[in-house]
Amino acid sequence: MRYNINIIGGSHPTRMPNVFVPFCTDERQSYLRVRYCCQARAVENQCYVVMSGNVGNLPNVHNMDIQYAQRCILTPCDFPFARDGVAADTTPNVETVAFADLRLEALRAAHNGGTVQNLKDRRHDLYTTVWREKG
Repeated sequence: MRYNINIIGGSHPTRMPNVFVPFCTDERQSYLRVRYCCQARAVENQCYVVMSGNVGNLPNVHNMDIQYAQRCILTPCDFPFARDGVAADTTPNVETVAFADLRLEALRAAHNGGTVQNLKDRRHDLYTTVWREKG
């Protein structure tokens, strides 16, 4: 079986995608499923992942009566980044904003010479990457 990965907007592998994840979950277990998936994307793709979810309640809106979220900014787990892979975290279920200084050159350094170089270890017999210009 062979998979093709198309990345739009980049002309070569030095462009690093960052992932923005808006979400709506109603309980902590649902939130943690989203968070663990986002942490996995940050590690395996060596990118920043920004999570932003709804909190509070909307009593007159169908299926939006309760919500649970915690905003955070996730990083790869390598030396130039936060020790636990979390650049910023907020208090659960409180309306707040997360801030962090993110350096794209740190991502580039991780791609080119980090502890684990996921993009260089890709099995090209199973996966190919096709870069297409946006337009």
